[in-house]
Amino acid sequence: LEKLNDKISRQMISGENATVSQLLLRRGAVVPRHSHVNEQYSWIISGALKFVFDDREVLVSAGEVLLIPAHVPHSAVAQEDTVDVDFFAPRREDWIRKDDSYLRG
Repeated sequence: LEKLNDKISRQMISGENATVSQLLLRRGAVVPRHSHVNEQYSWIISGALKFVFDDREVLVSAGEVLLIPAHVPHSAVAQEDTVDVDFFAPRREDWIRKDDSYLRG
């Protein structure tokens, strides 16, 4: 388990073409606005995340999945303690290199 900041921890594994991660977010955790070349599927196992896009906000609760297309700017706020499984294709090279300062500190 990798602690990224006081409210977000992550486990991840990457293959040749994709990354799967489990994020543990404490209530109030903020994933700052960012975008990436990867398609993202976010499956909320427990809790709830509010995703904020330029044109809308989407509340994703336990048992629900959200698809975020590549290059779409977004942020997220944990509405309660949340377990989120994310699948990315292609794999998250920035996370593998630890070049994900937007999540750290």
